[in-house]
Amino acid sequence: MSIELITILLFGALILLLILGLPLAFVLGGVGVVGSYLLWGDRGLYLIATQAYASMGKFTLLAIPLFIFMAMILERAGVADDLYTLMHRWMGPLPGGLAIGTVIICTIFAAMAGISGAATVSMGVIALPAMLNRGYDKTIAMGCISGGGALGILIPPSVPMILYATLTGVSIGGLFAGGILPGLLLASLFIIYIGVRCYFQPNLGPPLPVAERVSWREKFISLRAVLLPIMIIIMVLGSIYAGICTATEASALGCVGALISAVVYRKMSWTLIKEACFRTAALTALIVWILIGAYAFTAVYTGTGAHVLMENIMMSIPGGRWGILITMMIIFFILGCILDPVGIIMICTPVFVPVITALGFDPLWFGVLFIMNMEMGYLTPPFGFNLFYMKAIVPPGITMADIYRSIVPFVIIQGIGLAIVIIFPEIALLLPKLMVN
Repeated sequence: MSIELITILLFGALILLLILGLPLAFVLGGVGVVGSYLLWGDRGLYLIATQAYASMGKFTLLAIPLFIFMAMILERAGVADDLYTLMHRWMGPLPGGLAIGTVIICTIFAAMAGISGAATVSMGVIALPAMLNRGYDKTIAMGCISGGGALGILIPPSVPMILYATLTGVSIGGLFAGGILPGLLLASLFIIYIGVRCYFQPNLGPPLPVAERVSWREKFISLRAVLLPIMIIIMVLGSIYAGICTATEASALGCVGALISAVVYRKMSWTLIKEACFRTAALTALIVWILIGAYAFTAVYTGTGAHVLMENIMMSIPGGRWGILITMMIIFFILGCILDPVGIIMICTPVFVPVITALGFDPLWFGVLFIMNMEMGYLTPPFGFNLFYMKAIVPPGITMADIYRSIVPFVIIQGIGLAIVIIFPEIALLLPKLMVN
């Protein structure tokens, strides 16, 4: 059987089963197991088992449940309430100030938790009613939460970054450092957009009435809300960049910081721990099964030599190395509309990263671009995760169409940010170089 036919059958079966709505983990694993048995018989099944066992023995994967647990605790610890009070007092008097403050809070949350849902859900519960009650346009109010929440997978720590680094051999610490400036760039672009638009259209984000504004003394008192977040960020990222801890060890420190926050805010309880553990176990199990399925599929894919064919196809794309890179970005964007980011990382990394390396691009820089594209996938319909998070918490009068409209400008801004990092690679590479030096 030719490599061309094997490639068509493998990816054809993968696409067909995904269209039928089967779970991604079972699709990847099922195609891998059946394909290996048909190609190599019983020995092929041994290959699948070996790959699955080897994948679960990677020390770096321990960081995933720990960062998820940290996010689950922080979501309910009360940190978001105090941060919102801080932003309400400082940013509220500005046009669009509450929306700008919400983006800033999401950025801070992104630097504490490794997933998108923590900030999106917390701000959806706290900030969205406050903005709507003060006359904010619902598209601005929902868009800033969805867009700001998506920063959680770009600004470290980031679970998708850990998966990408595990599959490619890129340094997790270097990838974390590479995501900081692009994340801050996107947050700044969101803030500029909200500020400029609300300045010229005050009805979209009216300033707080004078009666609701507070004294400078109360503003400075509210600054204590940032102490715990700064402590957690230093414990996690500071320990990595100082060379004290690996990313996995730093994730354990982050869990300690999250538990301290719950104690300080008097939210610590057996119920909180139990719910956080259950949600962590469920989300981790989902990721691990997708990971096992992806390794099974990748074992067959590389074992047949099909990756060579795919690399040759990618290399034949017109426009040279930049044409190939842009084509990859377009493919990522399309896949982000129909698949979850974890699945896209598992499917595309074995195909695209060898091509990127052969073209002379830095795989760390490409990883940052990859994650920025996955961030867009959190917002793009029909399957953007943040869209479903928002639908679960918005008032009854808001429809899914309203949520879709709210994210359009923020997806465009994400695309602009992606283009800027492509044109100026040093935005992603500066901090990793400094860290190495």
